[in-house]
Amino acid sequence: MPGTLESVDPQWAWETFEPKADQPWNRKGAAHLFRRAGFAATPEQLRNAVSSSPASVVQQLVQNRSETPEFIDEITALSAASLATGNPRRLAAWWLHRLLNTPDALREKVVLFWHGHFATGAEKVEDAQLMFAQNELFRASGLGRFRELVQAVSRDPAMLIYLDSVTNRKAHPNENYAREVMELFCLGEGEYTEQDIRELARCFTGWEIRRDQFRFNKYQHDTGTKTILGQEGIESGEEGVDVVVSQPACPRFLCRKLFRFFVTDAEEPSDELIQPLADELRANDLEIGPTVQRMLSSNLFFSELAYGRKIRSPIELSVGLLHSLEASTNIYTLEEGLRVLGQELFYPPNVKGWDGGRTWINSSTLLGRANLVRQVLDNEATRFGRGSLTDFCRANGWERGEQFVRGVVDTLFAAEPSQSVQRDVATLVDNTSLDEERRRRDALHWLCSLPEFQLG
Repeated sequence: MPGTLESVDPQWAWETFEPKADQPWNRKGAAHLFRRAGFAATPEQLRNAVSSSPASVVQQLVQNRSETPEFIDEITALSAASLATGNPRRLAAWWLHRLLNTPDALREKVVLFWHGHFATGAEKVEDAQLMFAQNELFRASGLGRFRELVQAVSRDPAMLIYLDSVTNRKAHPNENYAREVMELFCLGEGEYTEQDIRELARCFTGWEIRRDQFRFNKYQHDTGTKTILGQEGIESGEEGVDVVVSQPACPRFLCRKLFRFFVTDAEEPSDELIQPLADELRANDLEIGPTVQRMLSSNLFFSELAYGRKIRSPIELSVGLLHSLEASTNIYTLEEGLRVLGQELFYPPNVKGWDGGRTWINSSTLLGRANLVRQVLDNEATRFGRGSLTDFCRANGWERGEQFVRGVVDTLFAAEPSQSVQRDVATLVDNTSLDEERRRRDALHWLCSLPEFQLG
């Protein structure tokens, strides 16, 4: 197995993974898949996955439509209650609840991806309803065709406010949105000129909001023809978007971002490695779902070049911990803790979103992550499978210290802690002079404070 992405054969990388004797389909692979394609897995989900095939499990995740009418009714009622407050932070707590409880985890993971990609901040938008509408847009269209998603985002009221499109008039074009469409959303640096930005900005003149809805103001629209990326005769914003997403750079740019999000952020992939994915994305008319499915089904994804080679975001760490242990907690306390760690939903730091990767980790954030786990474990509202952690462990055969450590590591960890640490934690669990629930929660906190737990 090659040691770096540089030496990987692109054809091998994106072929469908087929288990064999030296690379079996087991709990390690299943847990890896659920961490990347969602927010980790419960022991029962892992048992069910291992009894199936990796390709079948990936297909189920991508094509999942298992949100029941009861779940939809619950989540709709909770969103209405959050929106009634007018507070985007209450809406953030609602989304955390959905991340933790949805049966369609990949779709929510994709919503989180687009929230970082088309970063829009509530501190400027100042309207929880508009932030909610954008969130729902990502949920409905996130696995669909990118061209249609960009067209919809370009008309999205929250985005129109955030990147100043509402002030884009023919006499004084505002270039903010046009610049980010090219640089951050579709093409990347070096794939356009300043003149292309000016011309695209003219296309978007007159795009404004009336009563919280998109409105095209023909009196403020520059009707002259524009030339964008070498293509002449462009007039409207819709035509401008079509030109941008039709560039060869667009599928490559998107596949790089999806690669960092789903496969690994430890290394940058070469153009040669990304090109087969970009070709497939273009062949599928920029439909995101098939490309995500190919990534998650691939040899590269189920290799040592991907296992544990991504740093968990605060949301992935906390929601994954809770979901794996079938836990619930005070969601408002969790939202506050994530704010401290720098990943507050609906409040990305800037238009680039969260940088991710190694930027999540320093001495301060490591301590903050450990403190967040402690706060969750000590919160009186925290339940594990609607009971105690001790009850959960007994139900899953994690009673003795060695069983507890093995169960937690197999379910929650992408990288194995040292044997000496595992023995010490097992000894703590088996120390009958201490309260059983307390020692299990302390042992879990110990494990989840380790550097290995930061890797996904």
